[in-house]
Amino acid sequence: MAQRGTIVASLHFGQVMQGRSINQYLRDHIRTVPDWPAPGVQFRDITPLLQNAKVFRVLIDAFVHRYMDPAKRPDVVAGLDARGFILGSVVAYVLNVGFVPIRKKGKLPFTTVEETYELEYGSATVELHTDAVKAGDRVLLIDDLIATGGTMMAGKKLLEKLGAHVMEGAAIVDLPELGGSAKLQAAGLPLFTLIDFDGH
Repeated sequence: MAQRGTIVASLHFGQVMQGRSINQYLRDHIRTVPDWPAPGVQFRDITPLLQNAKVFRVLIDAFVHRYMDPAKRPDVVAGLDARGFILGSVVAYVLNVGFVPIRKKGKLPFTTVEETYELEYGSATVELHTDAVKAGDRVLLIDDLIATGGTMMAGKKLLEKLGAHVMEGAAIVDLPELGGSAKLQAAGLPLFTLIDFDGH
């Protein structure tokens, strides 16, 4: 089972959240958009988390407090295209480590490695620069949401092709009913997520 965020609120957080847990505070700022992008889908929109300065700080601090622990501190943060770029780059900056983007095919200009994965209809390919990480680097792989797990699994395989060790996958939201988190953990990837949502 993915490890959930259970961070104790600091005085600063307590002033912001007024007695709510960090997880509930963040959940309250995720917008659910019904029937998008297709009928029956409940889309979990994280943009309200980002547009409010206080909420955004609580979100980033929830990750940073975990990964500033020397036992969990990465050498590099890798972000998955595209919302993983927003989270990952800020977390990397605060931790004072490098950030590398894992992009959709055709977006990176230098020599790349690539990994193709299956979608519900068809497939997709992501790429990583061959000099993005070094063999033995401890990498935190981050995205906004885990659904079927295909993108994060592809990112893990890319990083491992270059000899890096993906120490943990992290996301704001897990949709456990879609099976992605279970699949990732079965493949040996520890996970840290802040919020579970039932359904799609």
